[in-house]
Amino acid sequence: MSQYDDTNAANQQWQLVAVDGVGATYPQPGTVTGDTFAHDPEVLKKPDGEYLLAFTANGVGLKTSGDRTRWTDVGSAFPGGTPWADEYTGGDRNLWAPELRYANGQYYLWYSASSFGSNTSAIFLATSPTGASGTWTNQGVVIESGAGDDFNAIDPAVTEDRSGNWWMSFGSFWSGVKLIRLDPSTGMRSGSAFHGIASRGGGAIEAPTIHYRDGYYYLFVSFDLCCRGADSTYRVMVGRSTSITGPYVDRAGTSMMDGGGTEILASHGSVHGPGHQTVLPDSDALFYHYYRDDGVAQLGINLLTYDGGWPTVY
Repeated sequence: MSQYDDTNAANQQWQLVAVDGVGATYPQPGTVTGDTFAHDPEVLKKPDGEYLLAFTANGVGLKTSGDRTRWTDVGSAFPGGTPWADEYTGGDRNLWAPELRYANGQYYLWYSASSFGSNTSAIFLATSPTGASGTWTNQGVVIESGAGDDFNAIDPAVTEDRSGNWWMSFGSFWSGVKLIRLDPSTGMRSGSAFHGIASRGGGAIEAPTIHYRDGYYYLFVSFDLCCRGADSTYRVMVGRSTSITGPYVDRAGTSMMDGGGTEILASHGSVHGPGHQTVLPDSDALFYHYYRDDGVAQLGINLLTYDGGWPTVY
């Protein structure tokens, strides 16, 4: 467990040279206190106003907060283990990149089971009446991938479109980010539709999340490399579309299927490899993880504003 509190962080900025050679100023993460370790964070606001956060850990780690600033570890979703996922993880209890949703009077948790460098992977679903540790019931596999597939079934994110349909974006490396329909009554896959929405031709792209705002679906992804501590090169990219199935383009008009993406957050100062982002819709808050100088993963939170319809972190 890690403790980190910088009450001046929100007022500090760093200047760097972005990949395209244009100078970019990125803010420090906002103030986060309490149990601040997080990797691949996902968050929702519960009906009672409390925030529930899930993250990559043994059995899927859980945190809660009353004010979105101070966080408390509250155990794991599956304290008794997940033997149903062992064939994908090799028995490792670490479950990756969870996704949360509250609907139909219950909590939904999608999560990834895999191992590094492998696309023998699966996205599972569990449900709970309360969201608390130990109350989650396995509902089975939503989608899986194997050595014969050109995609990787990890990093799920679920979005409801303007017509009330549920969609899951997911993917890591291989042929890129994919999109499938879900049944909003069960959270399981619906139909056989399978859309490609972003790719770097086999390169490093993963951790999608789609956020709707003012007529556009914004697709946030992470480019480059995670999980190397302070040497991580993750950075947050974005494109947008008027349709949830795409095509998504960046601010320059380049298709995200052709490697496009507008950078909105990257390493700066003592913030290394920010990524695996999600957007909390009630406040346009961007949640992500980053690494400190000592290589420990931390929860990062910043707000989003929109300049000409394009998001900027502040």
